[in-house]
Amino acid sequence: MKLGRNAFVAAAALALSACTSMGPATRPAAWSAPEVLVAPSSFHGVHGLAIDAKGRLLAGTVVGSDMWEVDRRTGAAKVFIASPEGQADDIAIGPKGELAWTSYLQGIVRYRESDTAPIRILAKDLPGINSLDFDRRNGKLYASQVFLGDALWEIDVTGRAAPRQIAKDMGGFNGFEVGPDGMLYGPLWFKGQVVKINPADGKIAVINSEFKTPAAANLDGKGNLWALDTRTGELNKVDLANGRKTVFATLATAIDNLAIAPEGTIYVSNMADNGIQAIDPATGSVTSLTRGKISVPAGMKIDGHTLWVADIFAFRGVDVRSGEVRDVYRMQASEMEYPITVGLGAKTITLSSWFTGSVQLLDRATQKHIEMLHGFKAPMDAIPMNDGSLLVLELGSGNVVRATGAQFKDRAVVAQGLTGPVQMIVGRDGAAYVTEAVGNLTRIDLANGNKTVLADKLAMPEGLAQTPWGSFIVAESIARRLVEIDPATGSRRTVAENLPIGLEAPPGMPPFNVVTGVAVGSEGNVYVTADRNNSLLRIRPLR
Repeated sequence: MKLGRNAFVAAAALALSACTSMGPATRPAAWSAPEVLVAPSSFHGVHGLAIDAKGRLLAGTVVGSDMWEVDRRTGAAKVFIASPEGQADDIAIGPKGELAWTSYLQGIVRYRESDTAPIRILAKDLPGINSLDFDRRNGKLYASQVFLGDALWEIDVTGRAAPRQIAKDMGGFNGFEVGPDGMLYGPLWFKGQVVKINPADGKIAVINSEFKTPAAANLDGKGNLWALDTRTGELNKVDLANGRKTVFATLATAIDNLAIAPEGTIYVSNMADNGIQAIDPATGSVTSLTRGKISVPAGMKIDGHTLWVADIFAFRGVDVRSGEVRDVYRMQASEMEYPITVGLGAKTITLSSWFTGSVQLLDRATQKHIEMLHGFKAPMDAIPMNDGSLLVLELGSGNVVRATGAQFKDRAVVAQGLTGPVQMIVGRDGAAYVTEAVGNLTRIDLANGNKTVLADKLAMPEGLAQTPWGSFIVAESIARRLVEIDPATGSRRTVAENLPIGLEAPPGMPPFNVVTGVAVGSEGNVYVTADRNNSLLRIRPLR
């Protein structure tokens, strides 16, 4: 419901009066220019790797939807094929230099014969299309679905015939390679195995069953299969003659894929670090080719001197005094499920992911995992309340839901009718404040569910935080700016503009699939996650 002007002013005045007694109550005269607290990096999570016929190292991204070219000497990276066509979970090079890649979120296999040839779609409607490779003897192309499906296909490179299903329900045939014998060598993610599959009939032969979470495997032409275990961070050498596994190098967890250069160098990608490492198979030496401190920064909250950042492929703490970043959890090596927003309660922290429909609870003091909750309708945010309940913002229903009871299974609608709800905080007056993609900053009375629009016509508002003097800082992602909103008068002023925020979403995803996070410290410093270049910025008040 939209309240009248008198109710609007009363609610705003209540919010303001509840805040001005805490912290610096003086509104700053202006704001400083943004300063970098955590430096930018290339990619937005990095996955499939390939070395093409020209010797170029190509790297795929899903969240950012670009394919990148990485200099193998310097680590310098540039976009090779731009979004949305460039979205690549895996990349394969054909016997004639052809390029094929899997657009995971789009369910599409794309292909082009050369740099100057047009991009063609070979297959579509394959959700979770993940890994692929060519048989270099005859040019046949194979691709697998993982996570959003579980099947192996032969893809017609002419695009005229429908894909042929080879096998299904295998256990997650992830980053694989076609061997010189025409067999497909790769991992079964959910079974902890490295296997060989006959593409003629789908028959599976197990090579080794000693992995935790095998992510990818490549052949070196010398009788060895190099395989990654993303849960342990290990690069393993598997002897094809006897299946014996040897740990060759221990890297960080969240490693995702690998490529072997003609001279033998092994390149390994790490999604949580936006990193690529080069390993010498003769000496075992590991060189970092490129790396970031954060991967895809999204929602965040401030807790004293620590910014808790949902980093999609990791959950991280950032010291606001030094910019030092520490890992709390990394994907695949923990219970965490692609966190997109952070909620902060008196005793717990929540990590929410609309993508997996999950809300994870952590102990605030220790950050230890407490519980993982599912069954919410695309939860965009969740806040632990002082009474022990959980306030959840659902994109799928447009509701704010209060979850209570054992495992929070009792769920009651507090407010409904929100249009594209993005992020939520509880103000110091005890009301909830929500940004709606339609352009609103909305106040919700948690006692009765009444809604008051405090500001409208915002340009895709996402992250929000309350200042010590009572106003609200909101990220307008389309306009790439931060705006300060006075709840008593509705007046606005720009805090910062021309910011690297508002990363475009892949086709079929919500436009705010990676939300811009905003936090305000007790001294009035404003922090914002910059998803376009993976940096974290600070803006100081000027008085």
